[in-house]
Amino acid sequence: MEVGRHDEVLLLDLLNTTPVVDGRQRDVLADPLQARAWLLKHEVAEAELAELVGARNVLQAVVRGTETATVLEPFLEEAVLRAHAAQHGLNWELDADGARRGALRAILAWDALRATSPGRLRACANPDCRLFLMDRSKPNTARWCSMATCGNRMKARRHHQRARTAKTDEQS
Repeated sequence: MEVGRHDEVLLLDLLNTTPVVDGRQRDVLADPLQARAWLLKHEVAEAELAELVGARNVLQAVVRGTETATVLEPFLEEAVLRAHAAQHGLNWELDADGARRGALRAILAWDALRATSPGRLRACANPDCRLFLMDRSKPNTARWCSMATCGNRMKARRHHQRARTAKTDEQS
C-alpha cells in the first residue's frame, strides 16, 4: 500500500491534536464538535475515533522516543494488506476492521516516513510545546513547529538568558 501525502497530513494533524493553549494541554478530539470537524476533514468515520485517539497517544510517545515501536503491536493484530495486480505493478489495499482503519492509516504513514525520511518527523524543540513537525528542509535542521511562535520564543529566551549571564558576569 502506497502511503500518500493525504495520510502524512492525517498523521501530522493527528499528532498535533493535543496542543498547549494558554499554558494548558488541550485535546481537540475530546471535544465532540471539534472532533467531528477533524474527522470530516480527514475522511475518518466517527466509529474510528476511540482507536484513533489510542493510536495518537502511542504514536506521540514513539515519535518523542519515550516508547519503542513495539507498543504499536496491538493496533496491527488484525490488519492485512491485500495485493491486486494492476497494469504497471501491484496495488496494495488495507483490509482492516472499520473502527481501526484511521488508526492504521496513521501508523502506516508513520512507518513510511520512518523508512523514507528518517528523523524528519519529530517533536517541537520548545519544551513547553506539544506539537510535532515534519522537516522538509534540505539540511533537516528545523527545530520548531513554527518559527513565528516557538522559534521566536526560544530565541528570545536564549537572548534574555545571555543578557542576564552577561550582566551577572559584569557585576562579579
